[in-house]
Amino acid sequence: MKNINNPSEKIILALDGMDKNNVLNLLEQIPEVIWVKVGLELFVSEGPDILSLLRDKGKKIFLDLKFHDIPTTVARACFVASQNGAEFISLHTCSGVKALKMANEAAHEGAAKVNSPPPKLLGITILTSWTQENFANDLLIDQSIDQRVKHLAEIASNSGLGGCVCSPREVRFLRQIHPETFELVTPGIRSLGSDNNDQSRVADASEAIKMGASKLVIGRAITQSNDPAFIFKSFCNKVLI
Repeated sequence: MKNINNPSEKIILALDGMDKNNVLNLLEQIPEVIWVKVGLELFVSEGPDILSLLRDKGKKIFLDLKFHDIPTTVARACFVASQNGAEFISLHTCSGVKALKMANEAAHEGAAKVNSPPPKLLGITILTSWTQENFANDLLIDQSIDQRVKHLAEIASNSGLGGCVCSPREVRFLRQIHPETFELVTPGIRSLGSDNNDQSRVADASEAIKMGASKLVIGRAITQSNDPAFIFKSFCNKVLI
């Protein structure tokens, strides 16, 4: 494993289930946080202003809205979103190659309009809540999750995206295919023996990093703990293992 100079760079703190005041209080407790994830809950409740607030705090932003629609709509959404200063923006890879290529081009155009660096678009592969049984029964897809994730990651790469979002279970074989410059961002990080909550395909932080994850998305394990600063630092230590 390559040397990690700043383990805080490897952790994206998910601000799910919080409002603006909760976010501000949390960030005061953990000033070492570099990356934050703004998902649907926080964005819908607080609007784009939360992104400005986080940028003013010097944070890097993963805007995780998982855009999924027809190509023109996805592209227009990425054009607007790219003007808010987020470093990462997520969209569903299964929107298709046309949508992904249009979105990537639109994101570059949107960022250029406000003289900002273009964000990296991350293609969502298969959500960590899916099990193989649900995948087959609910969607009637006669293919393993691993096979589908591999295919969707290839689509993301071939469409010019900066990376993909996958569970830590798929990181090892994806990293064997894709270079370090292709971000593999992994939610589903759990401490050994902890509750999986609503996620199924999970792994320990140190295991995910060893397998080749670029960044780890960690939320409730930190935000709902009695000592968020301590737990954040403990995850940083695991990244170094």
